[in-house]
Amino acid sequence: MTLQRMSRRRIWGWYCFDWASQPYNTLLLTFIFAPYLKEVLGEGTAAQSAWGYGVGTAGLFIAILAPLLGSMADRCGPHMRLRFIWIFSGLYIIGASGLWWTMPGDPNLIMTLLFFGVGLIGMEFATIFTNAMMPDLAPRAAIGRISGAGWAFGYLGGLVALVMVLALLAENSATGKTLIGRDPILGLDAHAREGTRAVGPFTALWYAIFMIPFFAWVREMPPRAGVRLGQAARQAWPDLRKALRTLPGRRSLTAFLASSMLYRDALNGIYFFGGIYAAGVLGWSVVEVGVFGILAVISAALFAWLGGLGDTRFGPKPIIAVSILTLVGVTLAAIFVSRSTVFGISVLPESFAPDIAFFAIGAVIGGAGGALQASSRCMLVFQVDPSHITQGFGLYALTGKATAFVAPFAVALATDLSGSQQMGITPLLALFLFGLILLVWVKPYGETQI
Repeated sequence: MTLQRMSRRRIWGWYCFDWASQPYNTLLLTFIFAPYLKEVLGEGTAAQSAWGYGVGTAGLFIAILAPLLGSMADRCGPHMRLRFIWIFSGLYIIGASGLWWTMPGDPNLIMTLLFFGVGLIGMEFATIFTNAMMPDLAPRAAIGRISGAGWAFGYLGGLVALVMVLALLAENSATGKTLIGRDPILGLDAHAREGTRAVGPFTALWYAIFMIPFFAWVREMPPRAGVRLGQAARQAWPDLRKALRTLPGRRSLTAFLASSMLYRDALNGIYFFGGIYAAGVLGWSVVEVGVFGILAVISAALFAWLGGLGDTRFGPKPIIAVSILTLVGVTLAAIFVSRSTVFGISVLPESFAPDIAFFAIGAVIGGAGGALQASSRCMLVFQVDPSHITQGFGLYALTGKATAFVAPFAVALATDLSGSQQMGITPLLALFLFGLILLVWVKPYGETQI
């Protein structure tokens, strides 16, 4: 096998992680399981706040451990990344599978959030180590295209999984039928919501199958002699502390890390609460939220790919700025859409105007979010010295997870205080805007720019 063919297979293997892992976001975090949890918990604000506290707790755990694990992996050498990915893949599968036990009528909320948190932690940690491989896949000039293609491929995986679940598994709570008017497959009991509950095991099985090409085709460098896991664990905190002390002298990198910390947290907040928000405010069923998800994911895949191409021509900074402004606009628009009004205009109860408006909002959120995520990974490559690229991704992971709990907790608190799901998402606007302001101090091509 030629070196060029091996490199191409390695890149496609790396893409397979995005394809395999995306359903946790698409099916569980946003479009299927979250609205189902709202249904079984009942009243909308209680479901939204409980979901926020649960996701926020998992995010806090991620924030504490992610940078330390990243430092350990760097000390051990690149070969350890795959071993860590194996471990956290196990958590992903266990957590997703356990969601089957979220029964209608009498759900065990603590057990549900525990399983969900375990799976979320597994997904996030596996993603950190997979992203750290990106600089070794191709020259710097191709990173933007690879980043965008990876996000797009992942979104396509999420789309295929979502269509399969809507057509074959997830039943409408009123009719017991799937989107195509059939009973859930495999004799699953629609009355016991077994079709929708099966989305957890389905997500776990999907991940296990499509990670096979990743582990078969992605190979890391041979082990470095003399660096053992125990030694790496002892050096993790000193290494992290040293890296943090260098930040004040690297203004552009520091500004980008702070900016992305805020806008990524806000974007994750939209993803976490999108489905449960639509279910509570518009009264959508799991199937309707799933259709909303299809539109959003198609848009995300397209614009993640286009964003990667735009990076090559314009650089990532303009793409990031336009994406943030777009997300501010559509988040604000979502606040003014309800079952009785659309942007301040009263509508009849049977009107489809609120549904059409929210479908459009979802498509725009998906497109802007896809481009934003792809361009952000590319921007980091320009902000760090090539000889310290792994350390740079470690800091990116640190800032991305250090406040991962802020948006869920802020939305939960605002929802509790206001008693309104619509007012509950207003903290996301502030996070987006502060992130946009900090972007002013980011040099498009890093500190080397004259």
